[in-house]
Amino acid sequence: MKGSNGKIIRIIGPVIDAEFEREQLPPIFNALEIKTGSGTVIAEVMQQLGDSVIRCVALNSTEGLKRGMNIGDMGGPIKVPVGKE
Repeated sequence: MKGSNGKIIRIIGPVIDAEFEREQLPPIFNALEIKTGSGTVIAEVMQQLGDSVIRCVALNSTEGLKRGMNIGDMGGPIKVPVGKE
């Protein structure tokens, strides 16, 4: 994890709300990483709900996630290579 760290405060289906320090709120479209016992969940920031809460959408299953788990800003948006290089 390259950026700041926060805590999950709510999970509803693929939608995750997380709380970060005020000065460390991830920008919209940044990728987030959640480590679980069985792997990693990647999410993308969709909305800033206030001074310290963001709403993101998980790109894979949220099964096994719980409130209070650590969530980390990956320091930039999701990138997908295109082409041969």
